[in-house]
Amino acid sequence: MERDIRGAAAVGQLTEVTAWEAELILNLRLWQDGPNGQTLVWNSYATAFGQKDGRAELLRFERLIAMIDTHMVRPMVRHGVACRCIGSDEAVFANMVRFASDGDLHEASLIATLLVWPAFAEHLALLSAEVGTGTRELVRGHNPARDGLTNSQITRH
Repeated sequence: MERDIRGAAAVGQLTEVTAWEAELILNLRLWQDGPNGQTLVWNSYATAFGQKDGRAELLRFERLIAMIDTHMVRPMVRHGVACRCIGSDEAVFANMVRFASDGDLHEASLIATLLVWPAFAEHLALLSAEVGTGTRELVRGHNPARDGLTNSQITRH
């Protein structure tokens, strides 16, 4: 039986994108991995922004993921947390957030239609702009919450 793996094709490596885009993809993977991963994401935000501001930034990220999950065209496919590859759905997600946080909301809205139904694309682009700005700030300094994820733990898939 054939599996539908649209969105899983490896289109790049985490080492080929900016640090904040790699962080964004890693946060997406961790978040979708469950409570333990979500705790790591929270720790990143709390470490970088403090409790209060970290909670506000995390809420934006949560709303973005929840909106995608609620209005997705098809299930989003991701690679494993420790995988070096970037899957095509993850690349779409990162590009949408990058364009939005660069101020190109029209392009981000068009990209969003690859993930969610068109009626929700503009709102998703607006949320993406906020998340992108926050993620860029998140990686400006050292993030000790990621120290445990070493290259020796990275697998292909």
